[in-house]
Amino acid sequence: VQLQASGGGLVQAGGSLRLSCAASGYTLRMYNMGWFRQAPGKEREFVAGISRSDSSTFYRDSVKGRFTISRNNAKKTVYLQMNSLKPEDTAVYYCAAGGIPTQDGYYGTDYWGKGTQVTVSS
Repeated sequence: VQLQASGGGLVQAGGSLRLSCAASGYTLRMYNMGWFRQAPGKEREFVAGISRSDSSTFYRDSVKGRFTISRNNAKKTVYLQMNSLKPEDTAVYYCAAGGIPTQDGYYGTDYWGKGTQVTVSS
């Protein structure tokens, strides 16, 4: 099982980026999926999750209304559309498979991908 995140980059505050997480080696539809991020000197934190069953979505409060997680099982890809980016969104973003996404966070993961850097300038 491999996950590869891409789409990061440098963007000005207020701008947008779309991250992609491509999966290989397993059937994407079997897994809940999540996006996480880790800023320098901080712990990794949950950003967004999407269920395998009905594609219910979950977000941390600070990104609600700005970020949208989605999935395309046929393409084995999960996306994170990030709008109205803020400097505090700067971090390495990771995708993960497995576990349980809830409104309170994401519990347990089976697989992690390598991250992609997102830098938001003020």
